Amino acid sequence: MSTLELHVDVGVPADKAWEGLHQVENYPRFVEGVRGAHTDKGGRAQLQVEAGGRAQEVEAEVTDRGERVMEWLTRGAPELTGSFSVQPVDQGHSRIQARLRYDPDTVRNTFGGPKGFAQTTAIERLVRSDLEHFKEYVERG
Repeated sequence: MSTLELHVDVGVPADKAWEGLHQVENYPRFVEGVRGAHTDKGGRAQLQVEAGGRAQEVEAEVTDRGERVMEWLTRGAPELTGSFSVQPVDQGHSRIQARLRYDPDTVRNTFGGPKGFAQTTAIERLVRSDLEHFKEYVERG
């Protein structure tokens, strides 16, 4: 398993950033490849994803852990786990920390993409881009 950790500082208070992460239905606005999203009453997120020319449904169990930490785990293929944490920087700014654990070969087999180190680099670029898009989304309000 590979682990990726990235962060982005956003120009909104921690509570507003935290709220933005919980609005799963808005993920298509800032997560590349997500075409639709919603949560069910059991706390599971259903994401309609298109990647590598393939469309599929990804289900993730989302759980809040402690002070502003959201953990998630996919159900079924591909097996992905991760978390988002929100830390206040000052009254009007916060830091979003993203952590993702994944097997590059499983991701490639499920969604397509390059092999080996190139796959890891592609995933890092994608997550970094998604964090920047989240920053733009949440700062626009």
